Amino acid sequence: MTVQKKRKPKVWFITGTSRGFGRVWTEAALKRGDQVAATARNLESISDFRENYGDKALLLELDVTNPDQVRSALDHAVDYFGRLDIVFNNAGYSLVGTIEESDPEEVRELYETNIFGPLAVIKAALPILRKQGYGHILGTSSNLGHITLPVIGYYCSSKWAFESLHESLATEIAQFNIQVTIVEPGAYATEFGSKQSLKFAEGMDIYDGFKEKFFGNLNSMERGNPEATAQALFTMVDSENPPLRFNLGSHNLVGIKAAYNERLKTWEEWDEVSQSAQG
Repeated sequence: MTVQKKRKPKVWFITGTSRGFGRVWTEAALKRGDQVAATARNLESISDFRENYGDKALLLELDVTNPDQVRSALDHAVDYFGRLDIVFNNAGYSLVGTIEESDPEEVRELYETNIFGPLAVIKAALPILRKQGYGHILGTSSNLGHITLPVIGYYCSSKWAFESLHESLATEIAQFNIQVTIVEPGAYATEFGSKQSLKFAEGMDIYDGFKEKFFGNLNSMERGNPEATAQALFTMVDSENPPLRFNLGSHNLVGIKAAYNERLKTWEEWDEVSQSAQG
């Protein structure tokens, strides 16, 4: 008779837990008996975690663009729980506007949250994870880390940067027994499209028709149920060899394959000219 080994509860540190995937995954982790340091800019928005799950939930005020606050939050979490199994960079938002419309300062602010914020978390977490001899860093990217859409091109660019940073990181820190997984959701019916998760660039009349058509297509897109992602996420983090990249949803792979096939086709068509540049 085979006796199934009892699962040891994990300790999570998750950013951006007030809405969207962050809220779904935090609640699901707590429900399955894990412990979570849940962070948000406004603690009132996540107060129910403490009310419903008691001391399994540690609520921390955190703006990921503030490196000092990031370090303090991580130190508090490890002091409270004694360890961190998973550090999950989930906070982020999208800037809506064409490449021409968006102001450079708006783009910098986007990158402060979507890139420099996660980097601050990683840099603060690595000494903790190295000291304990293990850990798993997760980051919420998107299928738009491989393909692009118009009108949210700067958001896409932040996810392309996010992907490459985590791929390099994974190679650098494997020697410390620290794993890295980039979580890539497709289209889901979350609050990501809410005013709290979007910022809008000042529009230009010449793009009105284009954007109207774009949003019409976007609104007709089939969206997955975010609640269905939790078990898939747990299967991944509980595995002995989690992947570097992890799709969520049934449509991602089709689109990604098409995009890469098109790139390969173009490179191959121009390969003779490309090779002539070798010298």
